Amino acid sequence: MEERLQIILDKIRALEYELFEELQKKEKEFFYEVREKRVKFQQEIRKYHGTLVIRIRHYLRDAAVMNVVTAPVIYSCIFPALFMDLALSVYQAICFPVYGIPKVRRSDYIVIDRHYLSYLNAIEKLNCVYCGYFNGLAGYVREIAARTEQYWCPIKHARKHRAIHSRYKFFFEYGDAATYRKEIEKVRRSFDDLKKEENRENA
Repeated sequence: MEERLQIILDKIRALEYELFEELQKKEKEFFYEVREKRVKFQQEIRKYHGTLVIRIRHYLRDAAVMNVVTAPVIYSCIFPALFMDLALSVYQAICFPVYGIPKVRRSDYIVIDRHYLSYLNAIEKLNCVYCGYFNGLAGYVREIAARTEQYWCPIKHARKHRAIHSRYKFFFEYGDAATYRKEIEKVRRSFDDLKKEENRENA
């Protein structure tokens, strides 16, 4: 069973890498390149994009009324999000070294680059920055929680669920008490895969 799960997870990882490779090809298709986390478009493309900008007054005039009405509700969520970002960053900075858990790199998850698109107006850019931050934060929080769970409670759930995170494959089977007691200390320190990956990236 464990071997079968590992095969499936390896296939998922391979597909994710293949998807990443395909997305990278879009750089050539749409005439841009990424340099030191900044996106650069060819000058002619930037000029063309500039002709596609919808002026803010037209954008607001054509916006659905309920989209405008609900906007303050959406943006009010930034306050708990910023608090969670700060709290978990402080948590992992203090606790992960104590537990021997590799820290999660925030920049691997929170990517804000859509504001470089010159065919977006100021409101669209703000919306894209907000969505990029929020979705990146969700991934960042999830990974911190996953590594924490591996250390404190690495046991799979009995019920089926959709939220299988990156560390779940290392967890004990639900109800396998003997293996849990025998190998808990080993599993809660099994982060060698992350350390190897970090070493490869730093090489």
